[in-house]
Amino acid sequence: MASSTSGLTFKLHPLVILNISDHHTRVKSQSQRPSSNCGDSAASSNSSAPVASRVYGCVIGVQTGRTVEIFNSFELLYDPNTHSLDRSFLEKKQELYKKVFPNFYILGWYSTGANAEESDMHIHKALMDINESPVYLLLNPLINHAQKDLPVTIYESEMHVIDGVPQLIFVRSSYNIETVEAERISVDHVAHLKPSDGGSAATQLAAHLTGIHSAIKMLNRRIRVLHHYLNAMQKGEIPCENSLLRQVSSLLRRLPAIESEKFQDEFLMEYNDTLLISYLAMFTDCSSTMNDLVDKINVAYDKHSRRGGRTSFI
Repeated sequence: MASSTSGLTFKLHPLVILNISDHHTRVKSQSQRPSSNCGDSAASSNSSAPVASRVYGCVIGVQTGRTVEIFNSFELLYDPNTHSLDRSFLEKKQELYKKVFPNFYILGWYSTGANAEESDMHIHKALMDINESPVYLLLNPLINHAQKDLPVTIYESEMHVIDGVPQLIFVRSSYNIETVEAERISVDHVAHLKPSDGGSAATQLAAHLTGIHSAIKMLNRRIRVLHHYLNAMQKGEIPCENSLLRQVSSLLRRLPAIESEKFQDEFLMEYNDTLLISYLAMFTDCSSTMNDLVDKINVAYDKHSRRGGRTSFI
């Protein structure tokens, strides 16, 4: 399949992937409920492995210049016989979302499946009266353990001339995952909500810290490679490439933002809060130990007083 030539930059938020996954899981669970009629053994054998229906919905977000950011999604009612959407339901949902998110617009639609099908183009064309260039987000629900990338594909539509006839076809587009703080917390909570291996909280924390440590090691290794390359270029051991130097310069220009006064203030505030919590935890632990010691001394003193003895406590 051809790649897009529109030059648009797509940013996809995790909430959209979670919504589509939840939609597919609910529909799959409902379609796999056992039938109440057990008289026909042939029918039960044919329905022993039902195929979950595809799900459909709209994706909403904002477009700023050549950047398209997909923030959220909502479900749609689809008639597989007529390959059409319930427009009244779509308009009602659009009106409700417009009241809550006035800056969000319908950017396109989503579905589930391994690949884009011919019938998908009917839905795509039906949404062109809302957005003249809708995007199509396809989530593949099949599990492939060998695949490291997300099973999500974003398609655009372009007019191509095939066998002398102009046709509207789907073309792939690249995208980046964009997250905000609230989404990162939510995704992390969902990821650790139910460990697959039944491990404890300590095991989860160790795995999380191991992942962070591996990421830092990889970053350090790549920085060392870049530093070695620049040193070799400065010494004249390798030819100078201006395009690469511009990319490195663009990357380094982001560093002063981290060294700003505002960043230092926020960093010191977070650092002081962390130290304060550590000190409070230490004081609490010391107070608890001191209370236990005082209780033991009082018990010993009471026992000695009842015996009529006399002792000296330091």
